[in-house]
Amino acid sequence: MVRVMVVDDHPMWRDGISRDLAEAGYDVVATVGEGRQAVRVAGAVRPDLVVLDLRLPDMPGHEVAAGLSGLEPPPRVLVLSASAEQDDVLEAIKAGASGYLVKSASREEFLDAVRRTAEGDAVFTPGLAGLLLGEYRRLAAQPAPAEGPRLTERETQVLRLVAKGLSYKQIAERLVVSHRTVQNHVQNTLGKLQLHNRVELVRYAIERGLDAD
Repeated sequence: MVRVMVVDDHPMWRDGISRDLAEAGYDVVATVGEGRQAVRVAGAVRPDLVVLDLRLPDMPGHEVAAGLSGLEPPPRVLVLSASAEQDDVLEAIKAGASGYLVKSASREEFLDAVRRTAEGDAVFTPGLAGLLLGEYRRLAAQPAPAEGPRLTERETQVLRLVAKGLSYKQIAERLVVSHRTVQNHVQNTLGKLQLHNRVELVRYAIERGLDAD
């Protein structure tokens, strides 16, 4: 059972999210309303996934995400926010969030995002993927680092598809392999390239033209 922690400063919203998660079969191990408390509690209860609001009373949500990413092992972070502003989205993803969903999403969309995030996918509200790709391309215009370790042919195939914005499930279907195999290739590639997350991985791929058809 996936262990989930909910971080939101509005009690009614926090309770509603927790109820939806519990009804869907998730183990809600903690609910908190402040950022510093969230990092401290997460270190104690070790959730697999954190549903995180960005607007917290004591610290910005992206700082909370950064704090959570520093835990060992780090939980996956799904931001659930009322904001779809570019700066908020980019700050959250750069801080280590695995996905970003706006609060106008339906219950079904929310639970699907939680499931996919728990499985290792990067999940975004429709419309935000294009924003992120634009940012990746801007970053790619900066000087590229020196060539890194050599990837296998299969790792390069997976990297190309990640750079095109495909989910792990879509990549698995395209390559006729399991979802777990795709995750393993991504983790191996991150390790070889000394990168930390999917954002950095996509930047690496675009810098080298691997997103081109």
